[in-house]
Amino acid sequence: MADVLVVTSKVKKYIKENGGCNTSSETVTVLSAAVQKLCDKGIASAKSDGRKTVMDRDIIIDHI
Repeated sequence: MADVLVVTSKVKKYIKENGGCNTSSETVTVLSAAVQKLCDKGIASAKSDGRKTVMDRDIIIDHI
C-alpha cells in the first residue's frame, strides 16, 4: 500500500462540513493517489526545466 499523502481527519471534516457526507477509507486512498500523480508531474516538469524546485506552475490540474 502506498503512503497516505493527505490528512485523513481534515478530508473527512471538509466533506462532512461542506457536503454533510461521510467518507470511506477508499476515498482517502484515491485522493492520495491523485496527489502522488500531481507531485510526480510536478517533479518531471521541474527536472525538464533543469530545476530542483517544484513550483506552482509545475502542478497542472487537468480535470477540475
